[in-house]
Amino acid sequence: MIAWLRMLLYRCVFYAGSVPIVVGIAFVAPFGQRAVIRHAHLWAKLNRWCTRVILGITTQIEGEVPPGQYLFVSKHQSMFETTELQLMLGGPAMVLKRELRRIPMWGWATELYGSMSVDRDASAKALRRLMSEGAALRAQGRSVVVYPEGTRVPPGETPPLRSGFAGLYKAVGLPVIPIALDSGRVLPKKGVARPGVVTFHFGEPIPAGLPRREAEQRVWAAINALEPDRPETMPAA
Repeated sequence: MIAWLRMLLYRCVFYAGSVPIVVGIAFVAPFGQRAVIRHAHLWAKLNRWCTRVILGITTQIEGEVPPGQYLFVSKHQSMFETTELQLMLGGPAMVLKRELRRIPMWGWATELYGSMSVDRDASAKALRRLMSEGAALRAQGRSVVVYPEGTRVPPGETPPLRSGFAGLYKAVGLPVIPIALDSGRVLPKKGVARPGVVTFHFGEPIPAGLPRREAEQRVWAAINALEPDRPETMPAA
């Protein structure tokens, strides 16, 4: 019962605080992208505060977050890492499903913040747009963060990477920093949150320009480093 009450309080405080922050983007936008990023990080800091104070969830980092421009590729078990990594990594551009950009106000805010959109199809038009957006972000000096599993997966599951990862890897032409995490232990996709520590494990850099199969296998293995019973090779899609 206490855990459910904590979740209810968390949702009330977080969503109530999110409304003025998202609406406030309209007043910050004229001051440029840096101002938008700083403002958007208020939302990430609100979530960090709520999870720590209300839910009793903290974080620890294993490995190093290197300086420079990278493609950060992360395991995805909860919504927690989508805001927490923005703070840890200093505001990288995001890779989002294209339909998320259609959300009123929030979609516009993500465009101002810096994002790439990916389609579920693999059409030539979608690939050209991905290549163009990737080249633009690289020219701006922005790092990029992506969740190549495409959706949240429960702890212990190690699905293959979505096919769009290979196109993104080629489009941005950046070395990869893989990130393994275990947020699903305390923030499950279904069910109630519980107090605990979320580990973010930053792996060794993976160079740009590798053959597709090698890049996918190395990334898949690295983002699943905290999964004790993972298979040796990535399963077929």
